[in-house]
Amino acid sequence: MLHGWGMHGGAWGDVVNSLAKMFQVHCVDLPGHGFSGKGAGTAERGTAGSSAFTLDSVADALSAQFDGPLNLLGWSLGGMIAQHWAAREPQKIKRLVLVASTPCFAGRMDWQFGLPNETLEHFAADLEKNFVSTLRRFLALQARGSENERELLTGLRERLFSRGEPELAALRGGLSILRDADLRGILPRILPPALVIAGQRDKLTPPQASHYLAHAMPNARSVEIQGAAHAPFLSHPQIFVDCMTSFLHE
Repeated sequence: MLHGWGMHGGAWGDVVNSLAKMFQVHCVDLPGHGFSGKGAGTAERGTAGSSAFTLDSVADALSAQFDGPLNLLGWSLGGMIAQHWAAREPQKIKRLVLVASTPCFAGRMDWQFGLPNETLEHFAADLEKNFVSTLRRFLALQARGSENERELLTGLRERLFSRGEPELAALRGGLSILRDADLRGILPRILPPALVIAGQRDKLTPPQASHYLAHAMPNARSVEIQGAAHAPFLSHPQIFVDCMTSFLHE
């Protein structure tokens, strides 16, 4: 399970316990997040080591940690990393689940389902001034529009620094991926069966991006969770788990 920007492997909430009843679950801390790369400098199982934060470097770290084939779940930025890894090493991925993800986070002339570049540039500038307040503003965007929005935002804020603060270099790298990466060209190479889960009210990665993903990957389908925004596994955990387990048991 690969988390989103600025978060860590503890972000998943109660769905981890539900999934762990049926599967062996690894909630990864991506490089520079949570416990990954901190302390003695030796990566433990469930971390992805410490390195420069690029799509290739993170995929390298994941590939070194985990033997395949495995089921891979990526949320938001973690979903972009999962797409890259699955296209690069499809033999390692048994089944792929992408949650509130997109092949292209930023808007482009030929891509209308991304955030305006000006918004991401503001986040990049603000990150250098006060990364704590920048992350909290990003969390507010994740919760916006969801059912139980206030409770969801409270839960996200409680988890944000529960494993310590992320490294600024990793935040810069992750934001660069969100701003610059366009993975549309690799989607036909993602061959494992894939489920794309969208939040109907998601303001960051709208459902149209999920439908595009499902159409562009050869063996994919999408599902929308009504009333959910960018974190459906927290706002609608039972529906999320039901979707996951039904797909993984096929």
